[in-house]
Amino acid sequence: MLADIDSDELTEWMAYEQVTGPLGPRRADVLHGIHTAVLANTAAAKGRKAKPGDFIPEWDQAREPDVQQMLATVRTVTAALGGTDHTTRR
Repeated sequence: MLADIDSDELTEWMAYEQVTGPLGPRRADVLHGIHTAVLANTAAAKGRKAKPGDFIPEWDQAREPDVQQMLATVRTVTAALGGTDHTTRR
C-alpha cells in the first residue's frame, strides 16, 4: 500500500487516525478490550474494576514469550475479578 500513495496522502491518513483512533486490527483489539472489560466488570467483585487495556494483547513477535510474566498477568486479572488462584501449592 505504501508504494501506491505519496507522502501527502500518508500524512493525511496519519492525521485522520490521530482524530478518529486507530485503524485496522488495532482498532478491533481496542473495541474487543472495551467489550471484554464491560463483561468482566459485571461479574467482578464489588470495588474491583478491569480496564480495557487489561484485555488488549501486545503483538510483538520479535521477542520470546516470558512464561513467568504471562502467569503474573493471569494472576493479576484473576485477583482483579475476585477469583481464586488454584495454582499455588500449600
